Amino acid sequence: MSLEITKLRNKTTTHIRCIGGIEMKSVMKRLLGLLIVCSMLLALVACAKEEPAAPKATTKTETKTEAKEETKEETKTETEEVAEPVEAIEIKLAHYAEAGHPADIAANNFSKNVEERTGGAVKIVVYPANALGSPDEVLEQNILGTVDMSLPTQGHLSKYSQKFATVMLPFAFDDAEHCYKVLDGPFMDWASPDLEAQNLVFLSNWDWGFRNITNNQRPVNTPDDVAGLKLRTPPEVQLQAAMEALGANVTQIAFSELIMSLKQGVVDGQENPLSVIYYNNLFEAQNHLAMTQHVYNSMVNVMSKDVWDTLTAEQQAIIKEESVAAGNEMRQMMNDQASELITKLEGEGMAVTYPDRTLFQEMMQPAYDRIAEYAGEENVEYFLKICALNRE
Repeated sequence: MSLEITKLRNKTTTHIRCIGGIEMKSVMKRLLGLLIVCSMLLALVACAKEEPAAPKATTKTETKTEAKEETKEETKTETEEVAEPVEAIEIKLAHYAEAGHPADIAANNFSKNVEERTGGAVKIVVYPANALGSPDEVLEQNILGTVDMSLPTQGHLSKYSQKFATVMLPFAFDDAEHCYKVLDGPFMDWASPDLEAQNLVFLSNWDWGFRNITNNQRPVNTPDDVAGLKLRTPPEVQLQAAMEALGANVTQIAFSELIMSLKQGVVDGQENPLSVIYYNNLFEAQNHLAMTQHVYNSMVNVMSKDVWDTLTAEQQAIIKEESVAAGNEMRQMMNDQASELITKLEGEGMAVTYPDRTLFQEMMQPAYDRIAEYAGEENVEYFLKICALNRE
């Protein structure tokens, strides 16, 4: 009995040991599995930290707000890009040449080029043919600032500066190139400060031309042919003195009344550049043209300093450059047209003569004396000096 009990205990112990071994193995397996699962969870957590957060859901209110902000930004950009147009500066340019005259053509090209180069910021409006008054009236308005820009001759300007009176000394210039060289260089260096004193800014010299004598009585070949003629001149001492030195009876008549005075016989003749004679139809009352070329003068492009000071430096430079270009254009047209105009005047019935200019020049001493009294002896001497220095 005891032996059986002993055997039974031994079997039981052996069975228990076997079961315990099996349980230990099972536990170990479970622990190992748990460790693997934990490792995988740790790896997933680490990856989740590296990935960007998912976008936050956008509510309807937030979407509307963002849309409004974008619309505001777009509207702001469009407003900045499409700025309010700046009002153009309008400059009134008045002159006395007829429409179609080289001066008027140059003035209109001047206007067009300035407007284009300033992008429409500066517009020059041209008033030809004394539309705003006589040359003297327009110059006075320009000085006062009621006209912005004008084209007076040296004769008109001589009423405000004696230096300009010297330009119209009879037979002072040899030819057109001599005129340009003197006037564009040393003369304006000397005289332009006088314009500044009159509230004017000098822009450039244009042209007007050499003056010639016309009449309806006889051809002119020598000074004796001028003697006794009733000639109209502008109210400028230089021209009156020159014609009187030749023995003419000088009368002052407004240019607007000249053609009628010639037709009615109030005067026999007058003196002017070829372009004036042709474009103003003076050939209708004149039979003879003498190419005396006794006096040269030009248009001088000046501008009110008050208006000039309102412009930007860039706009000032453009106006100055285009004024010079217009002046050169006019000069070229005048020179190119000279022989053509003579042919046209002959076609209108005028007989043209070409007197020896030296014979007329020899008669000018009385005129020089009178002009020196008007312009000042020192001014006359200086002007003749710069003419001589710039003679080729």
